[in-house]
This record gives sequence, C-alpha cells and structure tokens, in this order.
Amino acid sequence: MTIVAKDDPAPRDLAGVIDRNVEALLRRREAERAATDVEERIADAIGAFAGSMKFVYLHLVIYGGWILVNLGWLPLPKFDPNFTVLAMTASVEAIFISTFVMISQNRMAKVADQRADLDLQISLLAEHEVTRLVTLVTDIAERMALPSARDPELRELARDVAPEHVLDRMESTERKIEREDG
Repeated sequence: MTIVAKDDPAPRDLAGVIDRNVEALLRRREAERAATDVEERIADAIGAFAGSMKFVYLHLVIYGGWILVNLGWLPLPKFDPNFTVLAMTASVEAIFISTFVMISQNRMAKVADQRADLDLQISLLAEHEVTRLVTLVTDIAERMALPSARDPELRELARDVAPEHVLDRMESTERKIEREDG
C-alpha cells in the first residue's frame, strides 16, 4: 500500500500510468493536427488572428486613420468622403472572417464530439467494471454472512446500466419538464 502525502500530486505507482496517458493524448492531438488539411489550417490561423488583440489594434489604426483622413482631420487628401468604400470593405471583411471562424468552430465541434464519445465509452466501461466488482464483493459478503450483504440496494447496483434506457429516461424527463413549463 502506498501512502501519499497531501501535497504529493500523484502516487508514485500511478505516475507511470498518468505519464503514459498524457503522452498518448498529446501524440494523438499532434497526429490530428498533422492530419488537418491546408485549408483548415489557414482557416484556423485566420480565426485565431481575428480573435486576437493584434487584430483589434490593427483595425483601430487602419479604420481610425481612414476615418480621420476622410473627415478632413489629417492633412491628407480625402479618398472616401462618404465612407462608402469603408462600409463595403468592412462588410466584405466581416463576411470572410465570420466564414473562417465558422470553419474553425465546425472542426472544433467535431473534435469535441469525438472526445465526448470517448468519454462516454470510458464511462460505460468503468460503470461495467464497477458493476462486476459490486457483484463480486456482494458474493464474497454473502459467503461470509455479513449483514451488509442483505442490503437490497446492492442487487440494484450489481445490474448493468443500459445507456439507451438512461437516454430514454432523460428524454422523457425533459419532455415532462417542458410540458410543465409550457
């Protein structure tokens, strides 16, 4: 048995497992990044830049200068006195930037869905393993004639949970709440 101090971040016997898992996740993430096609990488780069303070500062300078020149506040010739070109430029830029951001968000949503599926699979596997352990421990407790072996909740815990039944229950509860609120 390993005794772990409160400030020890991970038991030494788990450190290898943790390191292996972290390395596997990082290798997988890097492989997914490498498999991303050029268009998606470009969209990600543009989306990342559009969501940065550098982008904001650049626009403050460009559009601020554009406005100051065309208001006549700077000693330069006006080139867009009605701001028509400015409005058109800003609109076209907004269309393209929003498209790039949506492409990045769609890719990120796909990755999030894959991770959620992985989480679900791991949770279902863990639930199945715990169910098997409850069955085993209950059988041992019964053989030893321990009073806790008669707990009716143990038999319930020893049954596998069918995910489709849980989803059905969630949906019916959701519909019930919607009816009550509506």
